[in-house]
Parts: sequence; C-alpha cells; structure tokens
Amino acid sequence: MAARPIKVTISYCSECGYEPMTLALADALMRAFRHELAGIEIIPWYEGTFDVTVDGELVHSMAREGGFPEHETVIAAVRRHQG
Repeated sequence: MAARPIKVTISYCSECGYEPMTLALADALMRAFRHELAGIEIIPWYEGTFDVTVDGELVHSMAREGGFPEHETVIAAVRRHQG
C-alpha cells in the first residue's frame, strides 16, 4: 500500500465524446492500484480537453502532448508519486 494515497484527476471534453477514453483510463488505474488511490476525479469539460493530473502535477495535456495518454504513462506517474 502507498505511504499516502494519491489523487488522480481526469478532465475531458464531454462535447467531443471522450467518455470512453476517460472511463478506460479510470478502469486501468483502478485495476493497477485498487485501494491505493485516494480517488479518481472525473471532470467533464469542453474545447477538446483531455488533461490528467496526479496529486496536482499535470502529467498529460492534450493541448501540450496531443492525443490521449498511454495508460502506462499515467500509471508510472502515480508510482513516482508513491515515492
């Protein structure tokens, strides 16, 4: 178990139909960490957004990196925060 629980936030464009990618990432995180996360916050947004933060650190931004993050990239960021 993590020394302290980690919170992941996913902001996604609900107008763009990004729900499937959002839910798939949330599912991958739940399977990888089970009870080790403090929470997974899902925020419907607009304007093509798909941003992922781990404990406040922006680890993926569609505007910055383009596209959607690989699940393993986000999982690795959570592991870094577990320290």
